[in-house]
Amino acid sequence: MELALYCPDHGFYEREKYSVGRHGDFYTSVSVGPLFGQMLAFQFATWMETESQTQPSKINLIESGAHDGKLAGDILRWFQNRRPQLFAQMEYWIVEPSPRRQAWQRQRLAEFSDRVRWVSALEDLGKVNGVIFSNELLDAFPVRRLGWDAANKNWFEWGVSWAGEKFSWARMRPTETPDLKLQLPNLPAELLAVLPEGFTTEICPAAANWWRTAAGLLARGKLLTLDYGLAAEEFFQPGRAAGTLRSYRRHQAGADVLANAGAQDITAHVNFSGLQSVGEAAGLKTETFVSQAKFLTDLAGRLWQPQSGFGEWTPSLTRQLQTLTHPEHLGRPFRVLVQSR
Repeated sequence: MELALYCPDHGFYEREKYSVGRHGDFYTSVSVGPLFGQMLAFQFATWMETESQTQPSKINLIESGAHDGKLAGDILRWFQNRRPQLFAQMEYWIVEPSPRRQAWQRQRLAEFSDRVRWVSALEDLGKVNGVIFSNELLDAFPVRRLGWDAANKNWFEWGVSWAGEKFSWARMRPTETPDLKLQLPNLPAELLAVLPEGFTTEICPAAANWWRTAAGLLARGKLLTLDYGLAAEEFFQPGRAAGTLRSYRRHQAGADVLANAGAQDITAHVNFSGLQSVGEAAGLKTETFVSQAKFLTDLAGRLWQPQSGFGEWTPSLTRQLQTLTHPEHLGRPFRVLVQSR
């Protein structure tokens, strides 16, 4: 999964123009229009205004996984137009390990060249006062795919092999996955007793490690992610016996994630309960865990107030909000987790 998405020569996200939007492979909240970034900026400004009263120095906005830089541009443009004092006080950092994607982002954000800085890894940031956030990043972190052996009451791991000129799934031997027990989901015995043969799920140590690192860097402020995802218990409902790992190509979801390597997106639902536990273990307080629909609807209720300073509300923004919050579009599948220190 990591190679198929991030290989410098052939990875899906390293293509010159990987396809987002109506004529591409999938939609994102950002591709709907600028409203998503503007609403996030309004929320960030609310947080920052509170912080600036007690922390008058520079306040950081840290975006990890900025894709082509469009979301950053929407956020920065709103601050520049609607909150110029905060804009002058703010440093916007992008965490991007890919030199190629950094170059695309620099090109798109050229007008903000004096405001935006890049690092290749979270660890390069040092302590952060402000907001660390990601949008549709963690669902594309490489996962490990597990299957349930009902006869032996144990999990095994699916690996990938090459046979007959194509990739295929291969059941790995316990000796090949010596660390698997350290990563296994902690499930009640009553559930394991009725779990059917071959029930499949995923774990994502990379996402947990990312959240742990971000939490450790946050000296004061918020840690936020918006992504496809579920609470831990939702992964083990009967309708998810095949897991959540899937591909996207030309707006069609597919189960064969091993096909067309490098030419299709691969994603798996984020375990938000796991992230919440990791953050709380690092001393963060969980403030919000809701659907994107509720998060944005609550935000809209505040920015529609006469004195909010959000800006003019147009029919186009209404259409964008409907898409972002509609349960059959982006409102229900996406969840929002906010933790703070």
